[in-house]
Amino acid sequence: MTETTVDILRDANLRITSCRRDVLATFIGKRVALSHADLEEALKENFDRVTIYRTLKTFLENDLIHKVLDDSGTTKYALCAHDPTQHHHNHEHVHFKCEVCGNTSCIQEITLPKISLPSGYISKEKSLLVQGICKNCS
Repeated sequence: MTETTVDILRDANLRITSCRRDVLATFIGKRVALSHADLEEALKENFDRVTIYRTLKTFLENDLIHKVLDDSGTTKYALCAHDPTQHHHNHEHVHFKCEVCGNTSCIQEITLPKISLPSGYISKEKSLLVQGICKNCS
């Protein structure tokens, strides 16, 4: 059974607003990482940039999305795999950027290896970006 945007927001204990529903629906529909500008372009008729920014911030804080950095330096966001029975999930998986279409997507099946840092270093976040040609463009 496919969950609706309302179900996902309820599971996250978030107030259901039209902006939250529409941003979530955009992520679900696109199935790739999106920047703030991508969302602003898709939703400009209904919401201003600040409302979209606040929605992204709320989604990040509640583990509905995670940051994806790609080679352009632009911060993108990707929808997290949603499982209402899990209260925490791993964002440390491989991201793939297609050189043809430019889309960046999550490869959930490949997790990042454990990295042991020298004494005194503290890891906060890890990311791995693989670039090539996606299955839709090959």
